[in-house]
Amino acid sequence: MKVRHKVLIVDDELHIRRLIHAALVRNDYAIVEAENAREAVEQLRAERPDIVLLDLGLPDRDGLELVPLFKQQSDTTLIVVSARDAIDQKVAALDLGADDYLTKPFDTDELLARVRVALRNRLTRDGGTLTLTVDDVTIDLVARAVTKAGRDVHLTPKEYAVLAQLARHPGRVITHNQIMAEVWPHEHEHHVEYLRVLVRTLRQKLETEPQQPRIICNELGIGYRLRQSGDAQAEPSTQPG
Repeated sequence: MKVRHKVLIVDDELHIRRLIHAALVRNDYAIVEAENAREAVEQLRAERPDIVLLDLGLPDRDGLELVPLFKQQSDTTLIVVSARDAIDQKVAALDLGADDYLTKPFDTDELLARVRVALRNRLTRDGGTLTLTVDDVTIDLVARAVTKAGRDVHLTPKEYAVLAQLARHPGRVITHNQIMAEVWPHEHEHHVEYLRVLVRTLRQKLETEPQQPRIICNELGIGYRLRQSGDAQAEPSTQPG
């Protein structure tokens, strides 16, 4: 019997819930809805959804406050779907634990793609897969080895630390702050330019065309994500920062 993945839609706008609901039902997802924070918390506990689509502008509580609460109380994957398009809002949500961030207005095909990526990430995490291949690059997190077209790639410890952090969450954006806190944990002051230089070097070693990166994708002003094989590249910026 086919398992239907359950999605909790949290949004106070009825027409948005109906739009998302219709798109998900057509693709055989089970749907739960909430129109405010109180209902969302109740549904999270009662229904244990695989994925939560969370609007931030809720009438009874700021959605940002729900992000760490949801991540503490469940293992659900949380995708923020919000009209807030400021970089600082996106960074705040991701730093608090959101797995992805989609800005309104959105295309339902893109929303469905984000949901599919999120589900693959859950299966990868739950199944314990520790080897990832993107194009001709293979990352083995157990052996701490990286190959390109079958040949070993030499990485410095910091280069490997960045790549491994991205590989542990393929398809998910990891913010500059999250990466720097892991790679430079004892630095009192983190400088994003250090990270940009390191990523440029990584791309020189891994990408076939470093100026048009297909493996390590830039989320402009936010962070980076490692593309999953089979996914169309989503590169918001033409600058490989």
